[in-house]
Amino acid sequence: MTMATSPNSGSAEQPGRPKRGVPEGLWLRCDSCGNTVFRRQVEKQLYLCPDCGHHFYVPSRVRIAQLLDPDSFEEWYDNLRPADPLSFVDSRPYKDRLKAETKRTGLTEACIVGRGYLRGRPLVIGITDSAFIMGSMGSVVGEKLTRAIEEATRLLLPLVIISGSGGGARMHEGILSLMQMAKVSAALGRYHEVGGLFISVLTNPTMGGVAASFASLGDIIIAEPKALIGFAGPRVVEATVKVALPVGFQTSEFLLEHGFVDRIVARPQLQIELSKLIDYCVR
Repeated sequence: MTMATSPNSGSAEQPGRPKRGVPEGLWLRCDSCGNTVFRRQVEKQLYLCPDCGHHFYVPSRVRIAQLLDPDSFEEWYDNLRPADPLSFVDSRPYKDRLKAETKRTGLTEACIVGRGYLRGRPLVIGITDSAFIMGSMGSVVGEKLTRAIEEATRLLLPLVIISGSGGGARMHEGILSLMQMAKVSAALGRYHEVGGLFISVLTNPTMGGVAASFASLGDIIIAEPKALIGFAGPRVVEATVKVALPVGFQTSEFLLEHGFVDRIVARPQLQIELSKLIDYCVR
């Protein structure tokens, strides 16, 4: 005689019942050591790998919270929006790309600027974010940075710009994008004439027109460890010159050794190092 199996007997999985898996996004794979690490642990440690100290990407608003005193940041020019002067289309229209990037990142552009306090010291700060079209510098990015520099000049406040731009000048806007390199650099020149202190912080990656303009014009240039910094990427350079590049080419450590960077500062020490530099240089 065959006995009926109880539906709650704990035997093999019941047909149609979905398998319970690990929710997506809980774990990250470190690009440096290759280990799988718990995302929340990484976030608690300022987005550093708990095993090797690798510096993960940090969203611009999170970086503001890491560096500035609580509730001290006043954002400027957040009403500026990019236009589409060329009606540019590559794999999709530029207008559609901008909408998709805003929906994905919560940002309206690849740059945030404003005024805040760092350990009680007032300053003007700008941050470019590689999540939004690789942090490329379009006309709005250049305009926001220029206006922020002009305000730092008027208020005689220290200026800190943290660069995380892997896209250089934004091709979707053509010459209007390229001219931002000169515009931001000219504003920095005027800021320098009144004795302003500009500290440039380079993160991974800082490339293209950003690296070739304002990011390299700091009175003091700081880089995070192992950041990729340069104009064209190492693969492009190697393919062009047909010569094997030195080990570590275009990393923070290589640039420090060759005099292009003043200091390498790990993220946990960045806030206190910036405050010391401001205290030492601003009278």
